[in-house]
Amino acid sequence: MIEGAIIKISGPVVNAEGMSGSKMYDVTKVGGLGLVGEVVRLDGDTAIIQVYEDTSGLSIGEPVVCTEEPLLLELGPGLLGSIYDGIQRRLVDIAEEYGDFVVRGVTTAAIPRRTWEFAPTVEVGEDLVAGDVVGEVQETSHIVHRILVPPGVSGKVAEVRDGEMSLEDPVVILEDGKEIFMKQEWPARVPRPVISKEDPHLPFITGTRILDTFFPIAQGGYSIIPGGFGTGKTVTQQTLAKWADADIVIYVGCGERGNEMTEVLTEFPALVDPKTGVPLMQRTILVANTSNMPVAAREASIYTGITMAEYYRDMGYNVALMADSTSRWGEALREVSGRLEEMPGEEGYPAYLATRLADFYERCGRAVCLGADKRVGSITAIGAVSPPGGDFSEPMTQNSLRITGAFWALDTPLANRRHFPAISWTKSYTLYLDQIEEWYRKNVAEDWRDLRDKAMGLLQREVELQEIVQLVGPDALPDFAKAVLEVTRMLREDFLQQFAFSDVDAFCSLRKQYLMMNVILTYYDTLEEVLIKGVTLRQAVEHPIKNEIARMKEIPSEDAEEKLSDLLERVRQELSELAEW
Repeated sequence: MIEGAIIKISGPVVNAEGMSGSKMYDVTKVGGLGLVGEVVRLDGDTAIIQVYEDTSGLSIGEPVVCTEEPLLLELGPGLLGSIYDGIQRRLVDIAEEYGDFVVRGVTTAAIPRRTWEFAPTVEVGEDLVAGDVVGEVQETSHIVHRILVPPGVSGKVAEVRDGEMSLEDPVVILEDGKEIFMKQEWPARVPRPVISKEDPHLPFITGTRILDTFFPIAQGGYSIIPGGFGTGKTVTQQTLAKWADADIVIYVGCGERGNEMTEVLTEFPALVDPKTGVPLMQRTILVANTSNMPVAAREASIYTGITMAEYYRDMGYNVALMADSTSRWGEALREVSGRLEEMPGEEGYPAYLATRLADFYERCGRAVCLGADKRVGSITAIGAVSPPGGDFSEPMTQNSLRITGAFWALDTPLANRRHFPAISWTKSYTLYLDQIEEWYRKNVAEDWRDLRDKAMGLLQREVELQEIVQLVGPDALPDFAKAVLEVTRMLREDFLQQFAFSDVDAFCSLRKQYLMMNVILTYYDTLEEVLIKGVTLRQAVEHPIKNEIARMKEIPSEDAEEKLSDLLERVRQELSELAEW
C-alpha cells in the first residue's frame, strides 16, 4: 500500500502528494471515508485522482491510500439479474442496508456470496489452455454459466472438485499449484483477449421492421440512436432489449435522469422474456448511474458494462449491450478533462474523445474466443446519443458516426406526429447491408434486397414530390405521382409504424416483414398497371382491399405466411378486375 495526503481538491479531481510508486489507473481510497478513486495522471510524487464519489467535505491533509491495483470487476455466476452502479456495487444490497441513497465510501460484494452446484467438464490429467471450459453452473433457469480458465493460465489438471461450491473454493487445481475458481477478476479498462475477430455476416434481428428491413446491423456490429428529448431513445432500447436476438442483455444507464432510470429499474424486473416465459431479468444485467450521481463514475460505468459483456461473450453467448446514453459519458469526460486543466477540443470536449469512443466500440464484435474448442461469441452495441437540441452536427454524434456502422436517426417531427418508432428513413443509414445480404437471400427471400431498395426508392421519391406539392399543390400532380404518395403513405403507416406495447405487433418476424413489404409493393405495381388501362386513381384507392392491407400488422407471425400470401394474390386479382369493368 502507498499512503499519501490530499493537497488540492477540484470537484471530483483530487491531488495527493507522497504517492511515489503508484501507477496510472490504480484504485485509491481517498479521505477518512475511503472514497473510491482512480489515478489518472502522475506528476513526480503527486498523483491526480479521479474520485468516483461525491467529494463534499473532503479537506486538505486527509489520507490517501493507493491499492496498487486497477479497477477490478468480479466476474462469475450471480451477475445475471443484478443491478449495479458505475463501479459494480450492488444497489439492492446498499438499499437493504443503508436505505434509498448510496452512502459514500460503502463497498459491497459484486457477486452474491452463495454456493453453486458445480458440474465439471474436465478430468484429471487433461491439458488446459486459457479460455477452456472446466465446468458449468446453472446460473438461471435458461442460462448455463461456463466456468473458464482465466487468460494467462494453462497447465495439466491435478484435481477436480464437484458439487456445492462457493466462489472462494477452487474447483480445479493444476499440477503447478495454480487454482481455478468460479469467479475471476478483470481490470475494467483492459479488453479481454480473443483468438480473432470475425467479419460480421449474421444479422442482429430486432423484430422492428424499420431496423430489420431498411437499416439492419450485423451480429457483433454497433449502431447509434441519436435523437432529441422525447423522441423515444430509451423506449427503443428497451424494446430491443426485450426482443432482439441476444442471449444476454446488458443495459447501461449512463447519466440518465433519475425518473427515467427509475422506470427502467421498475419495468425490467416486471418484463417477461417472450422467448422463455420467465422474467427478462434472468438474462439481464443493469448498470444504473443517474445524472445526480458523481460525474466521474459515469465514465467507469461504460467500461463496467462492456467488461461484463466480454465475459459472457467468452462463454460463447451473443450479448446485446445498450448504452444510454454515450452523450452523458462524453460530458463526464469533458468535465473531468476541465478539472485536469487539459487543452479543450471542439465545444470543450477533450481532444481524445474520438479515441476513447473508438476504443470502447472496438471491444464489440463477433469473436473466436480463447480455448481449444473455438467458441464463437459476439457483442452487439446500441449506443443512444442525446445531442443538445437534436443537433446532429455536435461532436459526440459526429465522432460516433465515424466509428459505428449504422445510424438510426430519431426525428422530432415524426415523434410529434406520434409516428413510432420515430426513426427517420431519410437520415438513417447502415453499412452492413452487403455483409448480411447473402444471409437474407438464403433465409428470408431471394428478392429481399431488391424489394428493400425499391421501397427505399419510393420513400426518397416521396420527399421530392412533397417539395413540389408545397409549391404548386397536390392537384397539379399527375395520377402516377399521386399513386407514389399514396403507396408511400401506406409504407409509413402500415409498415414502418409499429406498436411496441402490442402483443402481436411488438415483434415482427423477418418473413412477415418481407411478406408485408411485398404486398404493399405489389399493390403499387398493380396500381400503375390499372392506371395505364384507364382506371382512375380514386377508383383504385377506394377499393376495400386497401383496408385489409392496413390491418396486416395485426396478423400473428405464425399465420403470416398463409394469410399474407393469400392477400398478395387477392391484391393482384381484385385490382386487375377494375380494368375489366
